[in-house]
Amino acid sequence: MTRQSTVWQHSQLFCSLKKASAVLCLPLALIIPAHAQNYTITELGTLGGSFSVAVGINAHGQVVGHSSIAGDAALHAYLYSNGSMQDLGTLGGTNSFADAIDENGQVVGTAYTAENSSFRAFIYRDGAMIDLGTLGGTSSYAESINGRGEVVGDALAAGDSSSHAYLYKKGALVDLGTLGGTHSFGTGINSSGQVVGYGYTAGDSALHAFLYNRGTMIDLGTLGGTKSYAQAINSAGQVVGTAHIAGNASLHAFLYDGSMRDLGTLGGPSSYAYGVNDQGQVVGTSNVIGGDNAHAFVYRDGAMRDLNVLADAAAAGWTLSSARAINVSGQIVGFGTLNGQTAAFLLTPATTAKTDAPTLDGARVVGIAAR
Repeated sequence: MTRQSTVWQHSQLFCSLKKASAVLCLPLALIIPAHAQNYTITELGTLGGSFSVAVGINAHGQVVGHSSIAGDAALHAYLYSNGSMQDLGTLGGTNSFADAIDENGQVVGTAYTAENSSFRAFIYRDGAMIDLGTLGGTSSYAESINGRGEVVGDALAAGDSSSHAYLYKKGALVDLGTLGGTHSFGTGINSSGQVVGYGYTAGDSALHAFLYNRGTMIDLGTLGGTKSYAQAINSAGQVVGTAHIAGNASLHAFLYDGSMRDLGTLGGPSSYAYGVNDQGQVVGTSNVIGGDNAHAFVYRDGAMRDLNVLADAAAAGWTLSSARAINVSGQIVGFGTLNGQTAAFLLTPATTAKTDAPTLDGARVVGIAAR
């Protein structure tokens, strides 16, 4: 693959994933009416522009994502905490994107460097955005971070001819290799340092989800088709993502726990899983019956549930399109449409209590306040 096509692939990844790109309980149908509100919706606002998405949340309810700035001149990474959205800046270029946050408030993502010459993975801590470097090429991308401050993503190798998943620890990027093909991409990491992602198999004949554990990259297979993509992993080693079903008829969300289980859809042809918490609750997006419209979902108690119904979103003027992450309290972040604009949301279960959250400058922040 050429340098240009590799960079193009990353650009498409940003387009699709950035712009497009929990607590176990009894089945809700047994204890509350079907349309009763089970979550409160918080609109997170913007950095002065008209657009925002949320893609990561930690146990304290701190949220990260990206938003347009005033005049919609650029997209910047943000940290949302205690009802306020903080602009994290860039690495000298125009745009930046935050993807994950750990329990200490460290944020990882990707930003343009000076003159927009390349993308670089970053970690934001102590009020500064730090470039994590590459595997010898020009660009790198950070996707997830665990409680030990270990970061995963992918980076271009020397000559920009291939991109490999990496693990960043002790100040250096470690190349995790591939499934036998040219490229691999890291997307998630848990507290034990297990890494998930996807990569090309031998001969670049297929793209498969992988689990990297103790120095070995394991092919997780598919749901009967040719491609699969792992997106996240919890502390129990449960992996979620998306895979082609037999005949490559469509993509379905999956949960992998020793074998790959099809989570189904909300009635439409396709679904995509992006996040899983330590209770095994999964969030993502799915087509609904009667069209291509996408609705955010939570999968729990063996069933995929439409978050638009659980949050009574229509009554508040929302269409919740995609859920991207869920924390141990069952708080969910993602994005949808409000007043005709793409907007970031935070869903909080009605029974979730507020928790104390640290800030990056060492000050103490109490709770998450709705706007």
